[in-house]
Amino acid sequence: QVQLVESGGGLVQPGGSLRLSCAASGTIGSINYMGWYRQAPGKERELVARFTRGGNTNYAASVKGRFAISRDNAKTTVDLQMNSLKPEDTAVYLCNVMSDWRNYWGQGTQVTVSS
Repeated sequence: QVQLVESGGGLVQPGGSLRLSCAASGTIGSINYMGWYRQAPGKERELVARFTRGGNTNYAASVKGRFAISRDNAKTTVDLQMNSLKPEDTAVYLCNVMSDWRNYWGQGTQVTVSS
C-alpha cells in the first residue's frame, strides 16, 4: 500500500503562483508514473503533469510553460510549481502514483484562482 498526502493548495489571484507538494509513504514498489491530476466541478479528472518510469515528463497542453513538476531523488515527494494561474485552473488537485501498475491517489487539495 502507498499513502499519499498533498499540501499547498489555497486561494490565489489570477496571475499568482502556488506550489503543491505530495509526500508518498508505505510500500512503494516500482514506480510507473508519478504526478498530478485535477478535477473541476462537473468535469472529468485530467492529467496535469507526471513523471514517466524513464524519468520523462508529460504535461497537459493547457499548463505547459506555466507549471513545472519536480521530485526528490528518492521519489518520495513530487511537487507542482504553478505560475501564471488562471481561473480555469481552479480544481481539486490530486497526487497520483502508479506503482507496480496499481494506482494510488491522495485525498486532493483545493486550488481556487479568483480575484
